[in-house]
Amino acid sequence: MLNTVLVALDGSEIAERVIQTLDDLAFSEDGRVILCHVFPTPESEIELPADRPQSESPTFSYFHIEKQLQSYQEKLSVKSDLELVTGDPAEEIIRLANIYKTELIVIGSRGLMGMKRIVQGSVSSQVVEEANCSVLVVKPN
Repeated sequence: MLNTVLVALDGSEIAERVIQTLDDLAFSEDGRVILCHVFPTPESEIELPADRPQSESPTFSYFHIEKQLQSYQEKLSVKSDLELVTGDPAEEIIRLANIYKTELIVIGSRGLMGMKRIVQGSVSSQVVEEANCSVLVVKPN
């Protein structure tokens, strides 16, 4: 029986599958799920000029992700909390898992292969390698 599980979600299409995976886990009566999303730190802190096109507003993105996590939270049959943080995704997931003393991290895999995996890196691989607890990686269909 699990007491505390950290679920790392990145807003991708695999998030639904990650949430569905929680139904297969056995939680203790006091079980708790921490749903987290890590906003990556921008590559550079340089501000773009006002006349240059800007990507999606950080505030909009934050509220969009928060609403998405809240909708997942409503589907859970176990007590849950939300964590939205900024930083290196793998490092922040591991940091949160250590803070909450989780027994399991559930994370999705984007299924990157070959050069894409090498160039873009794999958050799930880094978490598996560095976490102090078990990690369940949910793969895409």
